[in-house]
Amino acid sequence: MNMTKKTRGFTLMELMIVVSIVAILGAIALPAYQNSVRKSRRADAMTSLLQLQTLQERWRANNTTYSSSLSNLGWSGSDSSEGYYTIAITAATANAFTGTATPKSSGPQAGDSCGTLSITANGPVIATAAQRQCWNK
Repeated sequence: MNMTKKTRGFTLMELMIVVSIVAILGAIALPAYQNSVRKSRRADAMTSLLQLQTLQERWRANNTTYSSSLSNLGWSGSDSSEGYYTIAITAATANAFTGTATPKSSGPQAGDSCGTLSITANGPVIATAAQRQCWNK
């Protein structure tokens, strides 16, 4: 009599090893993916501020000062084009303006380490070297 036994399937130990490997890979990949997505959403702030700068220059060409109101420029609401940032004009005079894009505290960009980006009539204002490195990635 032949006593060989055919086994099929996986043992519990093999299954647990595979689950552990997948969990470790997920723990490494998920934060990297989230940082990549967060970085790509920064383009929303830059695009919206450049649009604000264009609208301010158009306003200034027809008026004697820059506008201190987004609605004067035809901007509806205070959201960026994709809605990840809050756009505001923090200062406006006859010769200058400052616009800001701040990550929404309740949105997916809330954890963005770059923080607020500003723009003037001369272009984006990046205050520190660390912020420059962050926004230029």
